[in-house]
Amino acid sequence: QVQLVESGGGLVQAGGSLRLSCVASGRTFSSSAMGWFRQAPGKEREFVAAIGWSGGSTYYADSVKGRFTISRGNAKNTLDLQMNSLKPEDTAVYYCAVRRYYSISYYSSEYDYWGQGTQVTVSS
Repeated sequence: QVQLVESGGGLVQAGGSLRLSCVASGRTFSSSAMGWFRQAPGKEREFVAAIGWSGGSTYYADSVKGRFTISRGNAKNTLDLQMNSLKPEDTAVYYCAVRRYYSISYYSSEYDYWGQGTQVTVSS
């Protein structure tokens, strides 16, 4: 059974930093693309960042480009999101997601496995 467990969320002041982590288990993920999505209250889930199977390709939403960095561990079953210069509009539940395929996708419907989410709150 595939499990994704996120950690690292919390409360931070605007301008601060947080690092989210996700550990995936239950199968081999070395050929899988992985990503982060977020959902704010009253809004739809939105794409944040994604990384290809090798870690060589990364993509970011325009809203986080230059502030967030996605990376994955050598074992390919861990995923991190370094978030700097946080803004109140970054407040959301952040979800780790994995595809069964190697290619990156911006669409949440194309991800097969999801974590339970971790809350990030940025105060002004």
